[in-house]
Amino acid sequence: MESTRVAPPAGVPQVVLKPRRAQPFFGRHPWVFAGAIARTPAGLNPGDEVALVSDQGEFIARGLFNPHSAIRVRLSSWQPEVALDDDFWRVRLEQAITLRRDRLGWWGPQTGCRLVFSEADGLSGLIVDRYGDWLLLQSTSLALYQRRDLLVNLLRELVQPRGIWLRTEKGIREAEGLETADQLLWGEPPPRPLWITENSLSFAVDVVEGQKTGFFLDQRVNRQAFVPWLVPGRLLDVCCFSGGFALNAARDPRITQVVGVDVSASALEFARRNAAENQLSDRIEFRKGDAFKTLESLVSAGERFANIVLDPPKLARHGAGVDEALRGYHGLNRMALELLEPGGFLVTCSCTGHVSRAQFEEVLGRAAHSARRRVQILESRGPSPDHPVDVNCPESAYLKCVFARVL
Repeated sequence: MESTRVAPPAGVPQVVLKPRRAQPFFGRHPWVFAGAIARTPAGLNPGDEVALVSDQGEFIARGLFNPHSAIRVRLSSWQPEVALDDDFWRVRLEQAITLRRDRLGWWGPQTGCRLVFSEADGLSGLIVDRYGDWLLLQSTSLALYQRRDLLVNLLRELVQPRGIWLRTEKGIREAEGLETADQLLWGEPPPRPLWITENSLSFAVDVVEGQKTGFFLDQRVNRQAFVPWLVPGRLLDVCCFSGGFALNAARDPRITQVVGVDVSASALEFARRNAAENQLSDRIEFRKGDAFKTLESLVSAGERFANIVLDPPKLARHGAGVDEALRGYHGLNRMALELLEPGGFLVTCSCTGHVSRAQFEEVLGRAAHSARRRVQILESRGPSPDHPVDVNCPESAYLKCVFARVL
């Protein structure tokens, strides 16, 4: 998309790009890395609003500056007259809330959904999850963390929660120069556990100490969509966390047994609690174990399953770790294919944003070759629609979820 190429707004400090670096930002990609910048004005403070301009002085966008981050400027407005003021953030939050409340209808008293998804909602560095009457806020941007009082007040007005809790993502203090800790930002602290309902199943969520913000909301639709594909027999759920896929499978009468595996003792405690709450304890066995070691031992023991779900955590946090991540995905999928019965069903996932869908499916092909199995992709899916993808920021398309038939 072409920029209007007008003069920068008066009075806004200008960050100037190096020659031949402007096109991605005219194209509305929100991240300006330090290596693309030629110069910044003296006296800029972390969190200041700036105008990004080309080396020819053409206005590109308004953004927020952080000298401590590799993402030196996070862009938000491509209109020179639209400042990043209180009204701007209100409009962006209203747009995000409208999708979840009015279009998706995910707004019940025990409903979990992602209310704000950072770049995909035009709010780079802000994640807000809604669990019934509580909001969980994550800030991966120093500039938006500095504006947390404003954001909290806007969320209070627009959503009317009972409480707002701050969660801090691993590594973000170092990445953004952000000194903070998990804490109550406003209202009542969330109950522990907090119960939500998904696909008519009840799940206990620890929003204070659980992984991410307590639940893997991005797999909501996939946890429902995989059920019609299930093959009669046993199901193995690797990296089962609190039992999302496992419980949905266990109530299907075609499934004779579900085995859930996770390395986290606390996650398994919640998984067993969720199974009991839904009267499914007699159909699920949860085991503590590392994904790789567990699969190796099952292969060595000659075990077989009709269905396998692989939903491992992120295997690379930076581009430098992609090769190692691909080796990890190859190993997991190769062993899963060896464990599947002929005609079996595989759900295999990657939440590593630095691994593309093409790379992930290529790894699956190599794993099939190594395991001497023929694999047919039935569906190649992404996250639930409360995790939308910004077409100008492909990094927001992080989740790959493949449904496959194994022959």
